[in-house]
Amino acid sequence: MGGKYRAARTKRWWRGLAAAGWVLTAVVCSAVMHWTLRRDSMDRAEERLVSMCEERARMLQEQFGVTVNHVHAIAILISTFNFEKSPPAIDQDTFAKYTARTSFERPLLNGVAFAQRVFHHEREMFESQQGWVMNTMQREPAPPQVEYAPVIFSQDTVSYLARIDMMSGEEDRENIFRARTTGKAVLTNPFRLLGSNHLGVVLTFAVYRPDLPADASVEQRVEATIGYLGGAFDVESLVENLLSKLAGNQDIVVNVYDVTNASDAMVLYGPSSLDEQVPFLHVSMLDFGDPFRKHEMRCRYRQKLPMPWSAITNPLGTFVIWMLLGYSIAAAYSRYDKVTEDCRKMEELKTQAEAADVAKSQFLATVSHEIRTPMNGVLGMLDMLLGTDLTMTQKDYAQTAQMCGRALITLINDVLDRAKIEAGKLELEAVPFDLRSLMDDVVSLFSSKSREKCIELAVFVCDNVPKVVIGDPWRFRQILTNLVGNAVKFTERGHVFVRVCLAENSNVEANQVLHGAMNGKGGRVESTTNGAFNTLSGFEAADRRNSWQYFKLLLSDKESLLDDLEGENSNQSDSNHVTLAISIEDTGVGIPLQAQDRVFTPFMQADSSTSRNYGGTGIGLSISKCLAELMGGQISFTSHPSVGSTFTFSATLKHSYKDISVDSSRSLTEALPTAFKGMKAILVDGRPVRSAVTRYHLKRLGILLQVVNNMNAVVKAFPGQNGATGSREKASILFIESDFWRPETDVQLLNHLREQKNGQLSDGHKVVLLVTSEADKDKYGSIFDIVMCKPIRASTIASSIQQLLKVEIAERKDNQNRPSFLRSLLVGKNILVVDDNKVNLRVAAAALKKYGANVSCVESGKDAISLLQPPHRFDACFMDVQMPEMDGFEATGQIRQMELKANEERKNKLASIEGSTTAEYHLPVLAMTADVIQATYEECIKSGMDGYVSKPFDEEQLYQAVSRLVVGTTDSAV
Repeated sequence: MGGKYRAARTKRWWRGLAAAGWVLTAVVCSAVMHWTLRRDSMDRAEERLVSMCEERARMLQEQFGVTVNHVHAIAILISTFNFEKSPPAIDQDTFAKYTARTSFERPLLNGVAFAQRVFHHEREMFESQQGWVMNTMQREPAPPQVEYAPVIFSQDTVSYLARIDMMSGEEDRENIFRARTTGKAVLTNPFRLLGSNHLGVVLTFAVYRPDLPADASVEQRVEATIGYLGGAFDVESLVENLLSKLAGNQDIVVNVYDVTNASDAMVLYGPSSLDEQVPFLHVSMLDFGDPFRKHEMRCRYRQKLPMPWSAITNPLGTFVIWMLLGYSIAAAYSRYDKVTEDCRKMEELKTQAEAADVAKSQFLATVSHEIRTPMNGVLGMLDMLLGTDLTMTQKDYAQTAQMCGRALITLINDVLDRAKIEAGKLELEAVPFDLRSLMDDVVSLFSSKSREKCIELAVFVCDNVPKVVIGDPWRFRQILTNLVGNAVKFTERGHVFVRVCLAENSNVEANQVLHGAMNGKGGRVESTTNGAFNTLSGFEAADRRNSWQYFKLLLSDKESLLDDLEGENSNQSDSNHVTLAISIEDTGVGIPLQAQDRVFTPFMQADSSTSRNYGGTGIGLSISKCLAELMGGQISFTSHPSVGSTFTFSATLKHSYKDISVDSSRSLTEALPTAFKGMKAILVDGRPVRSAVTRYHLKRLGILLQVVNNMNAVVKAFPGQNGATGSREKASILFIESDFWRPETDVQLLNHLREQKNGQLSDGHKVVLLVTSEADKDKYGSIFDIVMCKPIRASTIASSIQQLLKVEIAERKDNQNRPSFLRSLLVGKNILVVDDNKVNLRVAAAALKKYGANVSCVESGKDAISLLQPPHRFDACFMDVQMPEMDGFEATGQIRQMELKANEERKNKLASIEGSTTAEYHLPVLAMTADVIQATYEECIKSGMDGYVSKPFDEEQLYQAVSRLVVGTTDSAV
């Protein structure tokens, strides 16, 4: 226990460690995924920022380039039409209109103005021509200087620049000098524009004479300068208008800087301070064409980027998946561990079950042996007692005791059968048997009981059912005995009717009857005019398909049946197998509805009072169901309380194409006589089902039957009252059902019968009354030639007719009965019986001596071995299985070893003698055992025995065993 506890604790510790490691791994993987997704998101955001910033810088730069190009075009226009033309082609109005109309080409400029280059010596003439005096930026007259740059043309938006000398401002003067020396547009430092107070810059572009060469030097440019074209950029408004046209403007913050002085960058556009916590800053350089000034665009996101949902949900989902996967693995491992533990427990349980099964088999073997051993002595001694001279009272007592003992043996067999079925060790025989004779034998078992209750008990087998089939007749008989026994037990009035037909025919006819019921008959059993039902006894049956309408389809003399079943019968004949449908119909108490679902449950009764009222263990139906399934069929029932029950089972058997009646050694029943073939008879019976049953039995004897409904038709049906000949073929017999005999009304026929009896006409018509009770024999015995008590069978009818007509039936030479045949087999045979029980020794010895065998008895296996040392005088050995010191299995094994050694010695001794042959030693050994389970049989065969006879054994068992082993024939041969 301590080791198991430590192992369990260690396993739990490792499981906890594995779970913690798994969770840690899940957390690490989720964190890595979170940072990866977040980094990817930041990279994509940075790429997006770069893309948007570069796009805006490019567009601003392109727009500035377009503006500069257009200003350059205006400069060329002024140079061409104002300097070379005399008088000039451009004036203030023309310039203002033109620049206003083309302002859309310069979206970044508020307006343009042209300042003419004027030297000091040209000032007076210039001012006199213009009619105004040039002023400084402060609106004062311009002081004297080397040259001037007064604005002579201006766009209306910058008209306030008119007359101002652009040389008066220091920064403007420097821009003018840079512009004319470089030939490019130059920009001023940012400053607040007049009017809007926005930050802006001034663009200055030199205007040259048209004859300036393209590769002019600085001096040539300065000398060729005629003026200056400038424009004011409202950087804030222009950049704002440009950015508003682009998507994503709300996401980022754009700043435009003048970074000519790197240490003191000037903001042209955007907020002066930025949030340093906002990540990512991208700088795009701006080239406005001024080689002396540098500009750049700086872009940031407006606010701190939010964490992407994917960086939260994906790691969380991954963590959940890891947890679920871990849970699944843990559950699978736990399930595996549990299944492994369950398998271990199942193996233990299996071992225990196998041990219990072995113990059960041993228990059954022991119980069977211990019960059968004394029962063998009881029944054997009773059988011996019945063979002595006894008074009638003594014989009755002995027969009653024998009957009770056999009932006990039957109960033991049922329990053992159920045990063998549960163990799957019940095997079926395959021997040929006469089905109709077997059905007669089963019915005869319950004839006395049916007569006591005055109920009809009958059997009917369809003509197209094979006469001889191959199967297990004992198990088939067991099913029938159980079902018919129950039917007789639970029926107090009415009938018990057993019917056998082909399963294919049964299905076809049932469908026809159901079809007829749907067409207006309602599916009820037809009734006669007096209210009785068209059944065997006139009582209502539970299965309403078993009506006369259905039953008459089974009769072989109906042409419709042959037409309907022509295809099915042809198919049936092509097969070696035949499936039979056997129906047992009764009009008993029926089965309560609440008990019908447990009918086939072992040891269950319909109600608690059933076993007290009727007796029984409740195991018969369970065994019958299992046996039917082993035979390839199934069992079902229909029952209505207070109406009755109908049990139907099917069984698949094989065709036998050889008549077993020709071999008396293999026939289980005696063949019917053929002396009555062609004889005619009349039956008075108003019930068609019962008359069909009587016709079936007479037909088996070759007797032709005419059925009439009443006694008035009898006289007309006879071939003649006075002209009857003595010929046996023309003699007629009258069968009368007792419930259709009315002595007070049938006077004419009664007088006719009396006249023939008083006249002692030996060849007159014989009258047979069919009754259901033994009491009716005494009542009608003086009136009729013979009173036959039902159930009727072909053999009992043949015996009665033979007695009536004194017909001689030739004995068949091969028609030997079972005892005489056994005597022929055993007479003079030396048989050794081995049993430790002296009573069993006496019983076995007496049974064998009864048939003429010479019997020797010993009480132990060792004594048997000493007597069976080859060579010995014995022809067979009956050996008990369970004996002290040395059981039958061990003794048989040693006997086989002795025979093997003796056979080898004889073979070696005779090998030198050319042409000599001799038979080998092999003594037939039959086990005598009260244990009839399959394991014992297998052990018998394994130990070298040739078969076994169960205790208590009877005449048939002796016949089977002796005919198979002593003589070498097999009762199962076809």
